[in-house]
Amino acid sequence: MAHIRPIEVVESALRDSDSGMTDVKNARRHGVTVPTIRRWRRLYQRRGQPRGQAHLAARCPRCDEADLDSGAYAELLGWYLGDGHITRGRRDVYALHIYNDDKYPDLGAHVMDLMRLVKPASRPHTRHMRGCVNITVSWKHWPCLFPQHGPGRKHLRSLELEDWQRDIVESEPADFLRGLFHSDGCRVNNWAQRTVAGEMKRYAYPRWQFVNHSPEIRQWCCEALDLVGVPWRLSSWKTVSVSTREGVARLDDLIGPKR
Repeated sequence: MAHIRPIEVVESALRDSDSGMTDVKNARRHGVTVPTIRRWRRLYQRRGQPRGQAHLAARCPRCDEADLDSGAYAELLGWYLGDGHITRGRRDVYALHIYNDDKYPDLGAHVMDLMRLVKPASRPHTRHMRGCVNITVSWKHWPCLFPQHGPGRKHLRSLELEDWQRDIVESEPADFLRGLFHSDGCRVNNWAQRTVAGEMKRYAYPRWQFVNHSPEIRQWCCEALDLVGVPWRLSSWKTVSVSTREGVARLDDLIGPKR
């Protein structure tokens, strides 16, 4: 009969694996065999299989009319549209992957909190990759909540928000913008030169930029900015810029720093 290890042991071993610990040392530390460590990595890291039994209790807001935290969902939708995708695993269990720059650990922890709010009692896990962290949680109902899921890259196919999604975005535009700008956006310092009283002077000012190749996603970003009264312009075919002092200050208040 197989031994059932406590979920805390599994998660501790996976954290050590992510940090670079060898399988032999990891197995010795946690009192399991090397094949067990390798199996945990294969099932829970590469395949994204859910750990424990808590995932079975999560009911779908679309199929089962379960409650949905609209603010958390709007923000997670923004993250998914910016730096996320969904993969299909065994037994029709889907894994939602959100990629976050490893320079922003607080944002990574925040994404995990969003996942727990949208799928209650879930246990998101992370996998460190070159320059980023893959934050993953599995569920059979992710395609229900993210119908934009499909084969190929998002910008190479037509996307559409369903009516219920549009209602949520319109009611929670700041949360939606937070997900978009914190995934595919940045706050940068821009500069310009002007001649004042015959003397050339250089001025520096901050601005927010959102960069995405999908015309639909850029449009949804602009529509949400309109809803919160933030002026914007297209500084290139793929870039939405917020450059006015009032607009930057307003967006700072709404979505907070990227860190």
